[in-house]
Amino acid sequence: MLMPRYIALFLACFFLMLALIGVVLPGIPTVPFLLLAAWFSARGSKRLHRWLYEHPHLGKLLIDWETQKAISRRSKVVSVILLLVSWVVMYRHFENIYVWIGMTLLFLTIAAYLVSRPEPR
Repeated sequence: MLMPRYIALFLACFFLMLALIGVVLPGIPTVPFLLLAAWFSARGSKRLHRWLYEHPHLGKLLIDWETQKAISRRSKVVSVILLLVSWVVMYRHFENIYVWIGMTLLFLTIAAYLVSRPEPR
């Protein structure tokens, strides 16, 4: 079943809003939300999709990912630091050892994936 265009446009705007919040607010990731915004905008609004790719800052992130599956060193460092900070906060607040172990494994997997991506040429 195809997604209605207006739902895709709504989701594109929602994820773009989260990505833009992530640009200025530490702890909120930018790139994953930006990738989701690009994906949904391709299905909901060609104009928004084109704007994202032509944007001087956001467009570079999207093009680097699309063409090279690359993540900048700065993005990697910030992401891993935020994962570490989140892990410390969870360690201090979660009493359920199984949840903590599961989140630790998830964070380690995410960090390994991020670090393993090439840097843009």
